Amino acid sequence: MTTKPVESWLTDMDGVLVHEERAIPGAAEFITRLRDTGRRFLVLTNNSIFTPRDLRARLHAAGLDVPEDAIWTSALATAKFLSEQRPEGTAYVIGEAGMTTALHEVGYVLTNRDPEYVVLGETRTYSFEAITRAIQLVEGGARFIATNPDATGPSPEGSLPATGSVAALITKATGVEPYFVGKPNPLMMRSALNQIEAHSETTIMIGDRMDTDILSGLEAGLRSILVLTGSTPAAQVDRFPFRPTRVLDSIADVVPLVDELAEGT
Repeated sequence: MTTKPVESWLTDMDGVLVHEERAIPGAAEFITRLRDTGRRFLVLTNNSIFTPRDLRARLHAAGLDVPEDAIWTSALATAKFLSEQRPEGTAYVIGEAGMTTALHEVGYVLTNRDPEYVVLGETRTYSFEAITRAIQLVEGGARFIATNPDATGPSPEGSLPATGSVAALITKATGVEPYFVGKPNPLMMRSALNQIEAHSETTIMIGDRMDTDILSGLEAGLRSILVLTGSTPAAQVDRFPFRPTRVLDSIADVVPLVDELAEGT
């Protein structure tokens, strides 16, 4: 079977390029190869806490030179989605700078009085007062949006409650399910493709999680590569009813494929 040459790349960040603020071996070479060959690419993350500028600084500190405009977050995807649904609307936001900045940049007004949307993002400190207000606003008719369904996030001390867990609390109180914009929603992939004017048939998604990265890539029509440096271990791959195009040990194994796959097979 003939496949089209790979012209563009999407890659997850944590577990693929970095792990606990340190670059995974091969990540710097991968980014350098993409930039040197002029390949279009985006680094994706479901984390909505940080702005692309923040994340560029974080990656740079780890030795990875990723341009600010090559970073796509669930906050940016959420803001893009809302601006297309209801341009220059209003929202009550639980989140940090990544989310609030993205909404401001698309012309949204942030308010706690009769907003069109309640937008739930990631934050380091979930306020019971803010969650209570969100519940009241959703009960009052505000549409419920969440950046991503991840139930927990990592920390040196163990798991932290994340957007999915807090969304479940609000849903339990209101009976209203949120619309999740981030992975595994293929909307996140399509918005990323549009951002770099790429096509699904000539783009590959690299991820470390079968249930988010690989699933969203599959549903958006992308070929995919699972690397075994993050969430999904090799022993669990066959338990899923879908498969990535390739399974590789790490991003270092992807570097030689950048040129190889550009030729098509």
